[in-house]
Amino acid sequence: MNTPRPPKVAGIDPTVPAPSHTPEPPGPANSPGGESPAAPAEALQDQLAGWVSDLTTLHDLTEDLARTGTLDTALHEVLRAGALLVGARRALIVVEPGDGTETTVGLGLGRADLGHIETVPRSATSYGRLLDAPADQSGTAREITHPDLLSEDDLDPRHREVAARLGYAASYALPLESAEAGRVGAAVWLYDEPAEPSERQRHLIGLYVRQATEHLARLRELDHARATAATLAEELLPPRLPRVASVQLAARHRTCERGGGDWYDALPLPEGALGLAVGSVTGSGPSAVAAMGRLRASLRAYAVLEGEDPVAVLSDLELLLRLTEPARSATALFAFCEPALRRITLAGAGHSPPLLVGAERTEFVETSVSAPLGMLACWEAPSVEVSTEPGETLLLYTDGLLHRTGEPMDRAFAKLHAAASGAARAVREDPEALADHVLRTMLPDGLDRAESEEDVVLLAARFA
Repeated sequence: MNTPRPPKVAGIDPTVPAPSHTPEPPGPANSPGGESPAAPAEALQDQLAGWVSDLTTLHDLTEDLARTGTLDTALHEVLRAGALLVGARRALIVVEPGDGTETTVGLGLGRADLGHIETVPRSATSYGRLLDAPADQSGTAREITHPDLLSEDDLDPRHREVAARLGYAASYALPLESAEAGRVGAAVWLYDEPAEPSERQRHLIGLYVRQATEHLARLRELDHARATAATLAEELLPPRLPRVASVQLAARHRTCERGGGDWYDALPLPEGALGLAVGSVTGSGPSAVAAMGRLRASLRAYAVLEGEDPVAVLSDLELLLRLTEPARSATALFAFCEPALRRITLAGAGHSPPLLVGAERTEFVETSVSAPLGMLACWEAPSVEVSTEPGETLLLYTDGLLHRTGEPMDRAFAKLHAAASGAARAVREDPEALADHVLRTMLPDGLDRAESEEDVVLLAARFA
């Protein structure tokens, strides 16, 4: 009798070994050869069911990974999924971003635990041997398995000490590399008891890591681009705030993940005057950052020439924007301050009104309603003059501070007013403390530094 051949099933690799949970088909006693004619078919169905179950799990884990948008969240997802596939409880990934620094992320391992592991000589660790080895061009995943670490005679003494202290007895490591992405890093899964993944588990984790490497490589490049854009944006802003008599200044700037076009400026002007500016260019990314730099530099020049007339400064800026950046618009606010007189003359172009904060009052400065720069054929709006009392602070900001709250604009304005008015007296007397207080209150739990599509700018000027 011919042995039945396994049917071909779409998407199933017949070379994949049978699932470890699939039992060997029993041979009934009533069959002459100890086999039942139905046993092969039942075993085949069980094998196919195992393949489908494994591939479904692999698909779900890969989908979860694809939904991650940052390198840090993706690394934690790889550790979680890998631990599920190989049956481990703890793990770590060491990432080499290519600039000579390492990033280590752990699952079930605190900072102190990772610090202990990093005291082991690199050549004695699984991840160190994988990262320092020549790149494998064959496409075959290398692995390093220690099924019973503490029983190995040639184990490094420091490695043995750390393993005993942290309570792991076995490890399984894979490189995060592919022919397309190159080497990204290495992952190590730790077992509490002597163990090692089965052949089936190794096959599945190999398939998963191959996909994960490509995703991690893309996110690593994206993180590098974001860091470059953020650095560029910071370099285009004032490296330090000027010292002007009778005025204390403080500034806070948070760049969005792609690099945005928000800026601030403070520059001394003739006869002891001071120019303050905040603004925002539409768009994000390197082109918006570059446009922001050009616009800020131009505003500085116009402020030196005609700063006492904020409307003229913004009118010239609008003409420049329309001629050189026809596809962009921008909001801006410029204030000409005379500290000796505690007098401020300001004009805004589609920008949120500044907030005046003092011991006796906290109120928005009523600026004229006007369109952003670049929206009309000719921009013009009247200026507003404000007199400040001793110790009052003028708070300028960009819309990102309001948008990041996630609230409707009317509620965001109310929240900003409440944050400033609720500041303690000592906080109001220090522009640095007031800026920090407003950020913490408006964007609690680190939301000011969280990933966002909005820049945040705060510029505080306290008049003596």
